[in-house]
Amino acid sequence: MSTDRVDAESKVSGNQANIPARIRRELDIDDGDQLRWHLEDDGTVRVRVVQQRSGTFSDFDGYDGAEATDVTADHDAWGVDTE
Repeated sequence: MSTDRVDAESKVSGNQANIPARIRRELDIDDGDQLRWHLEDDGTVRVRVVQQRSGTFSDFDGYDGAEATDVTADHDAWGVDTE
């Protein structure tokens, strides 16, 4: 019997596996992040989390709907400061 510590478990469904919530929270894994897998010579698996929190929309909070918009008039104006 193995003496390795088990932090969490999940099941495989088709070719997908869920990451347990405790592990996601601990590693700060969010939607859009990537997992890079490496199979070691001894059969163990190493996974690296690549967080996708930078780029064009990294600071975009979304539109909260506080003001009415007209897509035909506002289409090219979004994200452009006029002051």
